[in-house]
Amino acid sequence: MPKRKPPVRRRYDTDLTDGQWDLIAPMIPDARLGGRPRKATSRELVNAVLYFLRAGSAWRLPPHDLPPLSTAVGF
Repeated sequence: MPKRKPPVRRRYDTDLTDGQWDLIAPMIPDARLGGRPRKATSRELVNAVLYFLRAGSAWRLPPHDLPPLSTAVGF
């Protein structure tokens, strides 16, 4: 059975633009060698944190299309 592609995530107003990401991407550390592979990209994690900071929603009730908060903030 062929794998299904995950649906494309809709853009939130809090998402970084390409220009903004280009400015901060060099400041985001890469994953540590020997650790568990990341399931979400660094950009998606930053976008998730920005969403929660702006929206003020409950930390434990993320939208289904964002990475889990425990992944985004390292709990």
